Amino acid sequence: MRAPALRHLRTTYVAALREHLDGAGEASLARAYEIGRRALGEGLGVLGLIAVHEGAVATLVRERRLSAAGARLLAASGAFLAESLSSFEMTHRGYQEAVVALRSMNQRLEDEARRIAHALHDDAGQLLVSVHLGLEAATTGLPPEARARFDGVRALLDDIERHLRRLSHELRPTILDDLGLLPAIEFLARGLSERSGVPIRVTGSERRRLPAAVETALYRVVQEALRNAVRHASARGIDLRLDHGARGVRLVVKDDGRGFDVAAALRRRGSRGLGLIAMRERLNEVGGALAITSAPGSGTELWISIPLEEGRDADSTALGG
Repeated sequence: MRAPALRHLRTTYVAALREHLDGAGEASLARAYEIGRRALGEGLGVLGLIAVHEGAVATLVRERRLSAAGARLLAASGAFLAESLSSFEMTHRGYQEAVVALRSMNQRLEDEARRIAHALHDDAGQLLVSVHLGLEAATTGLPPEARARFDGVRALLDDIERHLRRLSHELRPTILDDLGLLPAIEFLARGLSERSGVPIRVTGSERRRLPAAVETALYRVVQEALRNAVRHASARGIDLRLDHGARGVRLVVKDDGRGFDVAAALRRRGSRGLGLIAMRERLNEVGGALAITSAPGSGTELWISIPLEEGRDADSTALGG
């Protein structure tokens, strides 16, 4: 954690703890939660936050002129707590390293998907145009009956072009980069609905562009959720709602399919279980959470939430994540 940020955190922590001890109640506890979230975002570990707490306690001990015995008791208690939490600190650091590695891997996968999508859309598209032109040149001057024999070839080339365009958009939709999350989800839902025959209703709002990492994570989670609903749930209809508030994003995907036992699916680690795990990992990378409500015969509802620092989503300068 950078020194200026650490100094600011210490000052804020002392003030919040002072207010709490003076009876501020829920307001000071809310500040404590925000302090912890900010410390986590800055990379401060469990033991680092305990050190900040001990410093704040020492400041308040001096302010309130507690007895020397009381001060020693508090200091010894703090040292004991720090030692007891050292294993949590090691686990936390391992988790942070895993998240960083996973984020890097997913970014490389997204970059590769973008490269392949552009190749399908641009390079393969240009080749098909060349084939169309070559076919037209080869059939020029032929009798109408002979030219008509090539109509099936032209139709086949058109089908190939449509399939390549769809694959390109599913790999990495340019609409996500150009227009944002909600238009990309609407485009995804429309295409899947046309192919599957399952009505997919998308509603909601998008205040402003989100950080690129958040948009990508949410798009991939929605993509997996809609595929699961169509492929596994035999849903007759799917509702998706995106709510973008001042402090975060919430997304709900609900289907009326046959439902499933969530715990059993996660234990089996089959295609659905692995899909759910991958969705949670995607969201963990950006500080999000996934809650699933389902049971056999009662449909499935996914609640996805990602908290955002106020102002972080306010303009396109934040799109770098």
